[in-house]
Amino acid sequence: MPLSLDHRRALAVLWGSLLVCALAAGAGAHVAGAHRLSSPSARPAGSPGGTVAPGSAKSPKQPRSRTPALHGDPKRALVALQAMQKAYYVKGSGLYKGEPYSYLWPFSQAFAATVSMSAIPHLGVSLTRELHARLTGLHDYLDTSNSGAPEGTFTSTLAGFDGAVAPPLGPGGAKYYDDNDWVGIELARLYELSRSPSLLAGAETIMAFEMAGWQTSPELGCAGGLPFSNSAENSQRNTVSTAPAAELGVQLYRITRNVSYLQFAVTAYEWVRQCLLQPSGLYADHVNRKGVVEPQLWSYNQGTMIGAGTLLYEATHTGAYLNQARQTAAAALSYFTPERLGSEIPFFPSIYFRNLLYLDSITHEPPGPKIAQGYVDYAWQHLRLKNDLFVSGSPPSPQLLVQAAIVQIYALLSSPASGYF
Repeated sequence: MPLSLDHRRALAVLWGSLLVCALAAGAGAHVAGAHRLSSPSARPAGSPGGTVAPGSAKSPKQPRSRTPALHGDPKRALVALQAMQKAYYVKGSGLYKGEPYSYLWPFSQAFAATVSMSAIPHLGVSLTRELHARLTGLHDYLDTSNSGAPEGTFTSTLAGFDGAVAPPLGPGGAKYYDDNDWVGIELARLYELSRSPSLLAGAETIMAFEMAGWQTSPELGCAGGLPFSNSAENSQRNTVSTAPAAELGVQLYRITRNVSYLQFAVTAYEWVRQCLLQPSGLYADHVNRKGVVEPQLWSYNQGTMIGAGTLLYEATHTGAYLNQARQTAAAALSYFTPERLGSEIPFFPSIYFRNLLYLDSITHEPPGPKIAQGYVDYAWQHLRLKNDLFVSGSPPSPQLLVQAAIVQIYALLSSPASGYF
């Protein structure tokens, strides 16, 4: 069964604490890398852990591999992708290993990594078959109708992607709004590359699911926002479910010129600012039904709001959005030290870096690439096993979610930021 938010966060704290202790015991200068398994909420079981940061004198344990003979981000991205496929892919299925198949969360990131790899110029390797396989696997998570499913009251009967492989192949279950966001963003990216109507239809299907989930009840404290999942037990509306939906809304507005998508994006973005922006200039994790804010800070929450603000600026030419994105980036760069990034699961920094790099491409302020480069280069040197899998957690172990994050960071560093969204 998927882990609850409280269970995931408890594991995150444990994993992060152990990793930070290990780093503190053996590290000298900077430790940039992995934070703990932070999750804005309860999502299906994922992976622990973190990638440590560049400059540490030691790795947290000892999963060091060989001195890499390869040079350059594109080649490293390809090596990591090939290792991911060899270790985790279930041949002929389109799916990745799990129980028996992975949850949508890590699958969505393997999908994102593959799309990002396909955007690398002059890679010299065709990823057409890989992209087709990801789309084939993605379809197995699709629930075309929630009619009669005891999944909660947070959505209509619109189609969406279950947190686990849908019946008859898997158990299906609750739908996580952020996981659907990640999938929608990638479908929109692929559409921009291929102009395939089915990809646009898929992204718009997810957008309809997201928009139907908007919480308007006046009984809610700080009414609005998107819930973490459509589970009946869910009591949260999150930055990570709402801000990426704003990003997807801008993407679809750019493609279709449907003003309702832009209006939703603005509403979602402004709700996060109103309800979850802290005095520090950073965004908290979530708010409950009574309007009580969970103040935990995670890097990917800052990243998605940086990206949403940047995308809204590009769509509307309203300078306030860009100024807000830059303010968030400045606060995040100050707060998320190498040690803090090093205690998060690499998925979190991968989202943070992607959005920070996207902002940098507009403002030409270059801290993002340097930080992201140091992060993955440290991981390459200290957290890579002989089979080119990357480890995270305590004790360090390889996981699909971790591998996909490293692939994606190297791929993003190898490709123009104009293709990130």
